[in-house]
Amino acid sequence: MSRTITKKFTETNGRCGQRRMEECDEDPRPVPEGRLPRITKLMALAIRFEKLIRDGVVENQAEIAQLGMISRARVTQIMNLLNLAPEIQEEILFLPRVEKGKDPVTLKGVLPVAAEVSWERQLLIWKS
Repeated sequence: MSRTITKKFTETNGRCGQRRMEECDEDPRPVPEGRLPRITKLMALAIRFEKLIRDGVVENQAEIAQLGMISRARVTQIMNLLNLAPEIQEEILFLPRVEKGKDPVTLKGVLPVAAEVSWERQLLIWKS
């Protein structure tokens, strides 16, 4: 006969930066319902890629593609999200979680907006 005992633990920093596990009664960080839209993750990834290049961690987009084992074209698609108006980028980053079904906003739908040079036009297209 076997029994399963489930306990919840939380990770805390102890003395001198040591990590230790402590038993807790409830979950310290409740997990929100649903999932992040894919476009939100891609927007965050584009921002991260830009920072890696700016900080000199990687030399260029080609190196990101090689390290990430994805095509250079895909990296370009992701990086093109940075051409969006800041207001649109912010909206994408804070899109509501998707509880079921398809994402309301897709990369395929956003890339034509990012191709528009004028931020004012982008905002008009985005709102329509």
